[in-house]
Amino acid sequence: MLIFVRTVEKRHMTAELTTVDRRITRSRRALRRALIELIEERGLDGFTVNDLCARADLNRGTFYNHFRDKDDLLQSFEDEIMADLRTFQERISKMTLLDLAKLKLAREPLPLLVEVFDKLREQGDFLRAVLGPNGDAKFGPRLRDSLCTELILGLLHDRYRNDPSPFVQYYVTFYATAYLGVITRWLECGMKEDSEEMARIAIRLLFIKPGESIKL
Repeated sequence: MLIFVRTVEKRHMTAELTTVDRRITRSRRALRRALIELIEERGLDGFTVNDLCARADLNRGTFYNHFRDKDDLLQSFEDEIMADLRTFQERISKMTLLDLAKLKLAREPLPLLVEVFDKLREQGDFLRAVLGPNGDAKFGPRLRDSLCTELILGLLHDRYRNDPSPFVQYYVTFYATAYLGVITRWLECGMKEDSEEMARIAIRLLFIKPGESIKL
């Protein structure tokens, strides 16, 4: 009898936890949508927690149970994206120029880059808002350093990856900043190109030569 009671209690607790998890998920989804809308409408500094809660149809108590303020909420969503993108870093570091040369000859997109653009597309509405003129000015450099710089370093010959010389560092910064610009434009234009085409564009831009025909 005791075992039966404990089993029933455990099932009841599991059901309650599942309900709570679903409620939290719904609340986060509503806050994410409200945050995006308000950033695009008013700019990051143009609204308050009250505005967020009203737009998300949540009470302030629910908000403050999970976040200190709107900056904490924004940081939470940004951290989730960065954690997702960090999963690609090890694979990026293992890329070789031979791999790229083979794909270039076959006119095939780099599979890893296709996955990266797939992941960016999943967060496209949020990224468009925070990278836009009314968004978070600190997030662009963060994305550049974590994703774009790592990508450029991964494409370099081994002898340059840890080269501290100024020109190599300028080279990496130049292309990493350019790649962030490509991503931002893609988001601003509604992500019309699919991930495979964007992967081809990203590699083509890296290898195109001055005076060469600008064609994909």
